[in-house]
Amino acid sequence: MPGFSTADGDFAYLDEGSGQPVVLVHGFASSARVNWLDTGWIDWLVRAGYRTIALDNRGHGGSVKLHEPEDYRLDKMSGDVEALLDHFGLERVRAIGYSMGARILVDFAVRHSDRLEKLVLGGIGGAMAKTGLDREPIAAALLAPSPDDVADPVGRGYRQFADQTRSDRPALAACIRGYGRPIDPAETARIAVPTLVAVGTRDAVAGSAAELAAMIPGAEVLDIPNRDHMRATGDKVFKEGVAAFFAR
Repeated sequence: MPGFSTADGDFAYLDEGSGQPVVLVHGFASSARVNWLDTGWIDWLVRAGYRTIALDNRGHGGSVKLHEPEDYRLDKMSGDVEALLDHFGLERVRAIGYSMGARILVDFAVRHSDRLEKLVLGGIGGAMAKTGLDREPIAAALLAPSPDDVADPVGRGYRQFADQTRSDRPALAACIRGYGRPIDPAETARIAVPTLVAVGTRDAVAGSAAELAAMIPGAEVLDIPNRDHMRATGDKVFKEGVAAFFAR
């Protein structure tokens, strides 16, 4: 994968297609390839005439692995998105984030709405906005000697996913401890970009799309029928909803 460097280390990304740029920011314990290529998003966007630039977040995929929670503050992770845009010399882009990636883009939009043309927040709703995930069971699961030592079902799921993707588990544990911060409606009130909030109707992790959308001026809601947090990512309804949103 190609890459760029910042003071914190090296970052990897996928860059496919041509046309109007769309930046993709993946979820926790995932990667650009797993979240966006394997689910068909990149091929779909390229066929629709977009250039897709998918970042590997710090601690994930081919990007720098850091092991202190302080290294994963939201301002640093959204700063990586800014560095990506600067690397390509892009003034304004459309952006899609999923789960943690959506939370990163919320922070980016609060700071840099002028650099966004349209914003899609997938897999994040009222529950994640208010409290986020219960982070410590997930961090403990990632650091456990074996998956057999993990009793918490949510933590076990993330541990199995991290093992499946051969991730740097100490880096992920630092990340989950560092990036989580509730969304402040006083901050999201400053987001000045057309926004779509898309969540599966069975997503117990994210919570209500409408509840988060109410915190963002003019935001639209897309309910993805009968999908939970994991299975909504590549859903056809999600893709078609984004296509309609982009076309408006």
